Amino acid sequence: MKQAFSRLAVIAALALAAPLQAAEPKGAPQPLPKFTFYANWLAEAEHGGFFQAAAEGIYRKYGLDAEIKGGGPQINVMQLLLGGKADAVMGYDLQQISAVEQGLPAITVAATFQKDPAVLIAHPGVKTLADLKTRTLLIGQASETTFWPWLKAKYGYTDAQKRPYSFSVQQFLVDKNIAQQGYVTSEPFTIEKGGVKPVVFLLADSGYPPYAETVIVTLKTLKEKPDLVKKFVQASAEGWKRYLANPAPGNALIRKENPEMSEELLAYGVAKMKEYELVTGGDAKTRGIMTMTDARWKQTFEFMQGAKLVKPGVDYRKGYTLDVVKDVKVLP
Repeated sequence: MKQAFSRLAVIAALALAAPLQAAEPKGAPQPLPKFTFYANWLAEAEHGGFFQAAAEGIYRKYGLDAEIKGGGPQINVMQLLLGGKADAVMGYDLQQISAVEQGLPAITVAATFQKDPAVLIAHPGVKTLADLKTRTLLIGQASETTFWPWLKAKYGYTDAQKRPYSFSVQQFLVDKNIAQQGYVTSEPFTIEKGGVKPVVFLLADSGYPPYAETVIVTLKTLKEKPDLVKKFVQASAEGWKRYLANPAPGNALIRKENPEMSEELLAYGVAKMKEYELVTGGDAKTRGIMTMTDARWKQTFEFMQGAKLVKPGVDYRKGYTLDVVKDVKVLP
């Protein structure tokens, strides 16, 4: 109210407002609680189930006014979460266990991808991952603290054969001795457009253990708003089932959020998620989409411990809970 209003005017305004407020009909609809979720990258097919749940009103069906936002190279979603700018964010097991080591008050409540989408991509003629011991490997810096230690331990790769990955497929296309990292839903598509039909190895199918695209909330949110968290996960699981069946509504919302995303790449991403059962495979077949297990978390921790990616004695079990997903029974 403007400062020019006199004290009497304020009192009069409040007096007039009282009967109007009292005259509201009983049972008037209350606004739905807001719930903001940040994905880990610009909106893409890999986020489709969340956008589908928003597009089809599934979140609203469960009583949530949910907003799904894409991330990006300049967005640290964990900082947004801990700073109170998001109710939940998309994360990664290795990141979460490191957060436990640092004492950060965050916890994983669900996992979208039962298989990490990380791949190594080679030229035709390569039969196995072991064959790449003699090739030049393009590996990004961030991968040195994720799957690169796993590859070295399992296949005997060496740092001497590694070169920096510049997030371009051009080096790969011009040199048949090169193999590179990527995501099964992305880089192979670009390579095929460049005229090469690549050989693709999904690391998860060879035993790389982490979940991917997890849902992380703060301990405070889980304690104070457990019902909202459960509703978000349940609705998201339903969104993923519907997205894989008919992705058009989710894709329309993805392209609105990220106009540079092409329909062709979206279709490719959906096809590969289905082919490799990233969302619907593993324990999700019998326990439901977005499920997790103690055994998988233990396996991931043991890998990190063996690779010296986490200090001994860290209680990784503080980094996740199965209480939310145990009742989410959305079977593929």
